[in-house]
Amino acid sequence: MNNPPRVALIGAGRMGTIHGRNAAANPRLKLAYLVEPRSEMAAQLAGELGCATATFAEALADPGLAGVIVSSSTDSHLELVLACLGAGKAVFCEKPLDLELSRLRAHAAELAAPAAPLYVAFNKRFDANYQALKSRIASGAIGDLETVNLISHDPRPPPPAFIPTSGGLFRDFTIHDFDMARWLFEEEPAEVFAWASCLVDPAIGAAGDIDTARTLLRFASGRLCLISNTRRSGYGYDQRIEAYGSRGMAMAGNPRVSTLEVWTEAGALAAPIHDSFQVRYLASYRAELDHFADVLGGAAQPLTGYEASVQALALAEAAARSVRSGAPVSLAEV
Repeated sequence: MNNPPRVALIGAGRMGTIHGRNAAANPRLKLAYLVEPRSEMAAQLAGELGCATATFAEALADPGLAGVIVSSSTDSHLELVLACLGAGKAVFCEKPLDLELSRLRAHAAELAAPAAPLYVAFNKRFDANYQALKSRIASGAIGDLETVNLISHDPRPPPPAFIPTSGGLFRDFTIHDFDMARWLFEEEPAEVFAWASCLVDPAIGAAGDIDTARTLLRFASGRLCLISNTRRSGYGYDQRIEAYGSRGMAMAGNPRVSTLEVWTEAGALAAPIHDSFQVRYLASYRAELDHFADVLGGAAQPLTGYEASVQALALAEAAARSVRSGAPVSLAEV
């Protein structure tokens, strides 16, 4: 591709490294800058990616820069996104856009109709298995969709130091499932009920969070979605969807490390499922950057932006309120 759009990456942490490597390898994008205040991390990753290091102000001042990939710490997302949009740069923002619903709503004017394209990355929408599932639902293969079970289980808990800045299980982890529920049903939930506990790591509870939850969404049509979350599975990164309709069911299961199976008189032994989100969603992370390239090229509008962010965060807030009160919470209250 001749003269692909030039982009900057903000953040050299876990998600920044994922998006940076994918951007550097994508022929439809030119990674021009890495913005990272930790100089040693910046130099190391920029060297690997073949881009220059710059300050945030220097990157925004470049008139030839088309877009910015925001993958910094979550609490910095909103401020950086607003600055990028104000400078006329298209934005790819790692979810969530912010941790506080009130702050997002306070900036609705800048974010709902932004001066430049704003894409908030809910990467699960780009998983080929989930897209195939949604296509089967839309085709009527299982009749009218009635209920969905979403299973999202981490293989092991995060370090306790991660919890205070994460926003909590519902905002950090379940927010993907809230977005998937809206995407699959193509309807907004009307009511949320959640039970939650700290069963995996007492340090998570000591930090003020929970690590195990079951959340039920009821839609205005009466349809239901059950979300199962835990910070520890004990068997891998478990990501499944079960969709039940009036004429049958469709399921997207876990890809395995390999297709190898060994069958003996003792039974069947299959390869394990993937052990991390980085590997499980490798293809979808690449696909969402292709989508951003389409947005920069004028071939597509951002699939998810402000509205998806507000709606998913409202569901997270409703779930947290339900846990505190022990009662269902209407989305109208949130």
